[in-house]
Amino acid sequence: MTISGFGNYSGSYTGGYAGYGVSDVSDGKKAPGEECQTCKRRKYQDGSDEMVSFKTPQHISPENAAASVRAHEQEHVSNAYSEAAMKNGKVVRASVSIHTAICPECGRSYISGGTTNTQIKYYNEENPYQKDLKATDHAKYVGMHADYVA
Repeated sequence: MTISGFGNYSGSYTGGYAGYGVSDVSDGKKAPGEECQTCKRRKYQDGSDEMVSFKTPQHISPENAAASVRAHEQEHVSNAYSEAAMKNGKVVRASVSIHTAICPECGRSYISGGTTNTQIKYYNEENPYQKDLKATDHAKYVGMHADYVA
């Protein structure tokens, strides 16, 4: 459940750019607001088997990358809660990590992807051990919060 930027990053995808270019500025340096070719060609793609956004490589502007990656990873969290609800389970843990990297061409930091980790506990009511645990818990907790003052 990850979304990653293509290019120079650490992740499960490999990809590249058609080439690196420099600005038409005579000294080869970029103007402060100018986007380098690497940043211009950076694409993001999801590597999971879930039906979420970014199944095909897409460009996201550097200004919108953080919000887009967070929203995408939230889709994975929502899917985990939906799956747990449909299969008699409970989401025990859900965490999202947003990854950053430094562009090798212009030196700016950028959002290189994200990772979602979820843990779902499923209950199997047909399991004899689960039935025994339920009966034991029932015996242990019966009358625990009784009000004897009345």
